This record gives sequence, C-alpha cells and structure tokens, in this order.
Amino acid sequence: MSDMVTEILAFILSTSGWVLISSTIPTDYWKVSSLDGTVITTATYWSNLWKACVTDSTGVSNCKDFPSMLALDGYIQACRGLMIAAVCLGFFGSVFALVGMKCTKIGGSDQSKARMACFAGVNFILSGLCSLSACSLYAHRITSEFFDPMFVAQKYELGVALFIGWAGSILCVLGGGIFCFSVVDSSTRSSSRTGYAYGGPASTSHVSSHPRGHAQPMSQRPPPKYSSSSRAQHFDKNAYV
Repeated sequence: MSDMVTEILAFILSTSGWVLISSTIPTDYWKVSSLDGTVITTATYWSNLWKACVTDSTGVSNCKDFPSMLALDGYIQACRGLMIAAVCLGFFGSVFALVGMKCTKIGGSDQSKARMACFAGVNFILSGLCSLSACSLYAHRITSEFFDPMFVAQKYELGVALFIGWAGSILCVLGGGIFCFSVVDSSTRSSSRTGYAYGGPASTSHVSSHPRGHAQPMSQRPPPKYSSSSRAQHFDKNAYV
C-alpha cells in the first residue's frame, strides 16, 4: 500500500512538472526590458523563443516572428531543442508511468511493471534536466549582457517563463527520483523476504534428563534381565532332544 501511494505521489509531481514545462514554451515573457536607470517608460520590449515584441504605453503590442531559424543566435536554437526534448521525454515518461504503476491493471507481471516505472522515472529526470539546462542557458545570456559594462544595446531582465520552467524542472526531477527509489526499495524488500530461511524447532532426540513418570526412548531403554530359573524353564523342553 505504501509503494502505491509513493508512486501516485511521484506521478502527480512528475506530471505537474511536465505540464509546467510544456506551458513554458509558448509563454511570452522569457525576457523583459529592464527599467533600471529610466525615468519615463514609453515602451516595454519582451521576447521568447519564437518572436520579439514591443508594447507601448497604451497597451498595444507589435510582434515580429524570428524570420529564419538558421539566422538565430546559437543559444536560442539550443534552448528550443532542449525544451522540445524535455516535452517529448515527459510525454513518454507519463505513458510508461501509467503502465508501470501498481494501481493500474495493465503492464503484465510485477517485474515488468517495475521496469516500466523505473524507465518512466529516468525519462522524467532527463526531461527536468533538459528544461533546467535550457532555462539556465537563457538566463545566463540575459545576466551576462546585463552586467556587461561594454554592452550598450537594450538590456533585459529575467521573465516569468524562466521561473515557470525552473519550477517544472524541479518537480520532474523530484518525481522521477521518487519513481526510481520506490522501485529499488520494493525490489530490495522482496529479495529480503525470499532470502529468509525458517530455522524450525530444535531437535529433542538427545535429552539429558527425563521427568519421572515418562517413558524413555527405545534406544535408551536397558535390555531386559532374565534370571537363571527362567532360562532353565525356557530350554528344558529341548534339553533331551
């Protein structure tokens, strides 16, 4: 029962993290223009992995999609690939988790279900690491440009999408780790149960003393004693044959 509850908790954490990672990709605010050192703000610049936009003081936004994938900066291409890989790994992890959990009736024997659950945990961990790497790479580019005194172009700050991606990555890694450790713990307990040997009761064939009134074993009874008269009566029939 405890293993089933642990797997359900791991599935909830991992699936929640995967949903957050999936929602991070189309989110608008990956980076937002900094207001540091400005007195009057006439427009706000922001961008994500797919487009760059500007919002004026009236609230009207004008966006421009990135014209070419090959003409993009390398870090944006890397972030796109890592985020797509994270979404795919999380999807396969969810499928294998549903099949491998003990509360479901599909997946075959307990051994095969345990393997699928462990494989699902590995997928979730890889998904979280991919998303964590993408968000960290994007944030590193933003912070390096912000603190560079020689950078004179528009400076940006961390957007909301990065924090959502980090939260989803942590949830995926935690859920995947719980999946793997629950499978290892259950297999360890099953092997310890099968390796237990019953000693059985102690042998009572060798008893040092016997209580009064109890018969002794046959192997320890003394031989019967016959007197000389009884031997004579036994053999006097054949004495003269």
